[in-house]
Amino acid sequence: MTSPGEDADDAQVIEASLQDPERFAVIFDRHGPHISRYLERRLGKQNADDLLAETFLTALDKRWQYDLSRPDARPWLYGIATNLVSRHWRAEARELKLHNRALVGEREDGHAERVAEQVTAQAMGKLLAAALAELADADRDVLLLIAWEGLSYDEVAAALAIPVGTVRSRLNRARRKVQLKLRTADDIATPEEANHG
Repeated sequence: MTSPGEDADDAQVIEASLQDPERFAVIFDRHGPHISRYLERRLGKQNADDLLAETFLTALDKRWQYDLSRPDARPWLYGIATNLVSRHWRAEARELKLHNRALVGEREDGHAERVAEQVTAQAMGKLLAAALAELADADRDVLLLIAWEGLSYDEVAAALAIPVGTVRSRLNRARRKVQLKLRTADDIATPEEANHG
């Protein structure tokens, strides 16, 4: 098999990498910045760097499963990255639950815990982040792949291995929930705003 040229599509590069794994570096060069940006938005810089490497190692290991009829590997890579993000969040949630159970016996005053939770909630930042956090994982994944990464419905369907109709319904549900949250918060003034208004 001859090595594909610079103008080869992703499927041709991946096919060539089956015989010459070093060819897969072309896929990283082409799509690494997009996947990195997506992961950084989802997890922050440090975690994104770790998961970027894991995304491409997973892709390299599973390249033989790639559907060579698809000339663009980006949706496939977003699917791998999204699965790793979900796994990361689940692991963090388990770790936090274990940590909180360990601290329950040490806490004497429930007020201190409530104050700490309020400070943490405020530090979480902007209202949009809160609205996104309230979405179901599957709905949030669809919304972010479309809004942040500019993927089409078909590309999201390929990335997440779901039907296009499911992409549409998840996106619609996510948009409605976020819009409702933003509208509700906009209607509620903080005490300072009410006093100064």
